[in-house]
Amino acid sequence: MQYHPLIEFFLAQGVPIQTVTLLLMLPLVATLVAFFRQVIGIKAFGIYTPSIITFALLAFDPNGIKYGIAIFVSVIFVGMITRLALKQFRLLYLPRVAITLSIISLAILGVMVLGGSLQRTGLASVSIFPLLIMITLAEKFVATQIEKGSRIAFILALETLVISVIGYYLISWKTLTDFILHYPWAILATFLINFSLGKWTGLRLTEYFRFRKIFRSL
Repeated sequence: MQYHPLIEFFLAQGVPIQTVTLLLMLPLVATLVAFFRQVIGIKAFGIYTPSIITFALLAFDPNGIKYGIAIFVSVIFVGMITRLALKQFRLLYLPRVAITLSIISLAILGVMVLGGSLQRTGLASVSIFPLLIMITLAEKFVATQIEKGSRIAFILALETLVISVIGYYLISWKTLTDFILHYPWAILATFLINFSLGKWTGLRLTEYFRFRKIFRSL
């Protein structure tokens, strides 16, 4: 398949096509997260976390996104339980996170062994890199629990998962990836979109829902 001359140049220099594709799709994912934050009103865990989780979900292919979601949910669940269990010991932040990451890593290992015993070979054979990305999510989750409480942390985790799943389907859309590889300059449009989002002064969609009673009384 013939790509844009610039893409062909990258390939001729030895850069893998998958690497080129993912790096070109990153601005789209980041723009998607910014759109959800500024227009929709979904905060999630900043912009970096949902972006990197999106690529972690993609790394679970061809095993399927369901395994990525299962690992994500497991990390959040174990993180919540561990934080509650450690709360009574009044530990400093870094040792507490270290213990949490250790427990989560052992729990994920147990999930993978369970998946293998149930003949879920896709779960048992997951690469280490998406697993590490998922596990490091625990630090962000624990930090949010400490600062804002478990309820807010859970909501942000759920929002992060929603954005990441949407981002996953976006970057795994073959029509879009083929278009970007043939017209890589189209990525520059994300700069214009983000400049527009940076000037956004209107209400977010969630705020329309939140203040709906006030709008009805006007």
